[in-house]
Amino acid sequence: MNRDEFERFSDSLPATPGIYGRDNFFNSAVLVPVLFIDNACHLLFQKRAQAIRQGSEICFPGGRFDPELDSGFADTALRETEEELGLPRDRIRLTGRLDTVVTPRAVIVECFVGVLEITDLEDLQPDPREVQEVFTIPLAWFLATQPEIYHNRIEIQPSYFDTEGREHILLPVDRLGLPSHYKERRSEWTHEVAVYRHRRCTIWGLTAAIILGMIRKMR
Repeated sequence: MNRDEFERFSDSLPATPGIYGRDNFFNSAVLVPVLFIDNACHLLFQKRAQAIRQGSEICFPGGRFDPELDSGFADTALRETEEELGLPRDRIRLTGRLDTVVTPRAVIVECFVGVLEITDLEDLQPDPREVQEVFTIPLAWFLATQPEIYHNRIEIQPSYFDTEGREHILLPVDRLGLPSHYKERRSEWTHEVAVYRHRRCTIWGLTAAIILGMIRKMR
């Protein structure tokens, strides 16, 4: 590569970098739905239908990015909200974005905030296959409430044993001539888990992390 080729490469670099290896992640988007009741700001939540994955847990509308349906992550958030809440996207006013969330389980979540242009929850038609119920909690409650903070330990395992006792080597340390301590299971860090215990429900995990990130920005 000569100087001119390197300069062309440098000029092609984006102003905002992406995430390395993103195609290997589960790429998704969620909407943090906002509505105003008596001029007070509320967040809208869904209780997931019992029969689906993570059934009965509390979440925001959202799901996987589909390159055949979505021109970008905002489209994903709007499409999933339409499908789950039965609200046309022309009644959702996107107002901004929150930080991208990258989870230890290789999930990337793009987070959008949007105002629902509705008068009450009766304007919604949730899909019963995905949503058991919808409800709101005043944003003021989250501003006044510190979540409980717990942790999961994240462990690196270069090999593992299956149910029949066979070892599966994922990183062949000996063959690669790497230092032998890389064959050991290593606990490198802990992952913060926020929990909000409202009288109506417990909100935790990804949903709580998104709320906490939003509240920290407000403060």
